[in-house]
Amino acid sequence: MNSSLCWQYAVIALLVVASLVYTLRKVAPQFAARWQAAASIALTQPRRSRAAQALGRWLRPRGATGNCGDGCGTCGSCDAPRRSAEHPDGQPIEFRSR
Repeated sequence: MNSSLCWQYAVIALLVVASLVYTLRKVAPQFAARWQAAASIALTQPRRSRAAQALGRWLRPRGATGNCGDGCGTCGSCDAPRRSAEHPDGQPIEFRSR
C-alpha cells in the first residue's frame, strides 16, 4: 500500500472520530460528559505516565469539581436544576402578526 494512501485513511479516520464525538456531545450531552469524566478519572491515576495524567486533566469536564451538588450532571446523583416559578415549562412563545 502506498504511504500517501495510508495518510489519507488516517485523516479520514480522524475526521470520522471527530464527527462522532461532536454528534455524541450534541445528541447526548450527559452521556458524553459521564464518559469524559470516566476517561479523565482513569487517566489521572497515579500509576499512569505523566503524559496520560496530563491528558486526563485536560479531559476533565470544566464544571466538575468532584463535589456533590455542583450541578455538573456527570454522576447523575445531583439534584436537577430548578426551573423558575414564573415559566415552569420554559420560555413562552410569542406570536406576532406581520
